[in-house]
Amino acid sequence: MKIGELSKMTGTPVETIRYYERTGLLPAPARSEGNYRHYGESALARLSFIRRCRSLDMSLDEIRTLLALADAEESDCQAADSVIDRHLMHVKERLCELRILLKQLQALRAACAEPGSVSSCGMLRQLGITTEKPDNTDNHVPGTHRARSGSTDTTKR
Repeated sequence: MKIGELSKMTGTPVETIRYYERTGLLPAPARSEGNYRHYGESALARLSFIRRCRSLDMSLDEIRTLLALADAEESDCQAADSVIDRHLMHVKERLCELRILLKQLQALRAACAEPGSVSSCGMLRQLGITTEKPDNTDNHVPGTHRARSGSTDTTKR
């Protein structure tokens, strides 16, 4: 099948398929005499696997690792378990961060519960969009991002 057919069958944009080829997730396909890419059933299965992993929000590196394990049929299944366990931990961390963000946004929204003019909007004032100079120069909403090495953010997660 040609790249357009593969695209339609998997719901993957043509440019994404080409990107997956360039990055090695999909092997380079055979070419016809007219230099068209020609994909077989193995490419369809592999791309479907990639799409399923992406729908689970896995990174390309995680997918690459799982594909390598799948290609080495005698490899230990615990390696695949390890990839999923790490991804699961990452998702749990993100959920915690999103719960904190939700509470912050709800509190921000509650600051502007009454209709009124923009000049008296508590939400905009809390975000630091006022004509007055804020007392606190740190206008970053704490706890919405994962702490990076060397970061001074001490917000509990």
